Order: sequence, then structure tokens, then C-alpha cells
Amino acid sequence: MNVLVTGTSHGIGRAIALKFLSCGHKVTGLDICPSSIDDASYSHFICDVAGGNFPEVGDVDILINNAGVQDSGRDIEVNLKGAIAVTEKYGVRSGIKSILFISSASAHNGSEFPEYAASKGGLISYMKNVALRVAQYGATSNSLSPGGVLTALNDRVTGNPILWKKIMDQTLLPKWATAEEIAEWAYFVTAVNKSMTAQDILIDNGEIAKADFIW
Repeated sequence: MNVLVTGTSHGIGRAIALKFLSCGHKVTGLDICPSSIDDASYSHFICDVAGGNFPEVGDVDILINNAGVQDSGRDIEVNLKGAIAVTEKYGVRSGIKSILFISSASAHNGSEFPEYAASKGGLISYMKNVALRVAQYGATSNSLSPGGVLTALNDRVTGNPILWKKIMDQTLLPKWATAEEIAEWAYFVTAVNKSMTAQDILIDNGEIAKADFIW
């Protein structure tokens, strides 16, 4: 299948692209930065998803909206409006099979930078809107909401023993997911799943579930 992934230069997006490539799919990546992926089945376009100047890439079977920024002054423009623009361009049409949005646990608890949390919460609402519109094509639309993920974006806290302990004290399973684990979820929800749609999956190692019972 032809898979389009945004934000493939690093982190979760790169891991998702590599997962699909390893399973024999053709992958197109959109990112503001160059890519280090060297694979004959991979095509890369330097593109700002918030800019609206999108390349023609042919029919897309699976669309994964992953590109995002954090506390940038452009969080809503990139994370939410960019995903909307990409989806309206490539996803809402006959022939699409699955659309996935990478949201965040902060969409559920609001515990993030204000515009980041708002942008990710908006993604989940928009995902449900898309599910209503692509159902006529037999397609699914879902989102993943990771909690902490071990990527370079989070080095500031993962590399600080004091901050890291505070985070782990708030996490039921005291660990964070890897980008590769999120990629496995992305593959299942889009390439394997045929019946779940309009749903958000929270992958936060039980951070929201953590509760100390005092007796």
C-alpha cells in the first residue's frame, strides 16, 4: 500500500515510516527537515504542513498525521491546522483505507503547554469528524495519544535524574514507551484494524490511572 506519513525526519514519525517499509509498503514522508531514511521504497518531500504547499504524491491508502511541534508559538498552526490541511488534501476521498492522527495524553489531562494541549485535543475532535466523512469509503479514522515517549524531543527531562524521578513517581508502569512501540500501534490501527473507527487510544503507561489509595 501507499503510505503517507508527516514528520518523518526523526522520532515517532521516522519509526512509523521504517515500520511500514519493513513490512513491504511504499512510504512518502513530508517534513520540514531532510530525512536519513535510505530505502528504495521511500520518497521524501521537504514541506511545512502548516504552509499548504503540498506535493502531488498520487493516491494514498494510509495517511498518518504525525508532524508536530511543542511550545513553539505555532503549535495550533502545525499540530492542528496542518493536520487538517494534510487530511483534506490526501485523506478525505474515495480509495482511502485508513487515517491516523498522533495526538497526546495531554489531550486527556491538559497537563502540557497550553497551545500544545489545545492542539492535541482538537486533533481528537477532528479525527471523529473525519471518521464520519470517510465511513462512506469503508475507511477508518482513529488517533493515538502517547504519554511520554523516549525521543530526542524529551531529552531535557529524561536526562535529568530529579525530573525523571518525579515523572516515574506519577506513572503506574514506571517507564516510557519507545518510538518503535508507538510505530507498532500505528501499524496495527491502520494496516491491520478494519473495524475500529472514531476512537482514541491512550498509551501512557498508566500515568492517568495512577492513584494512591490512602487508608
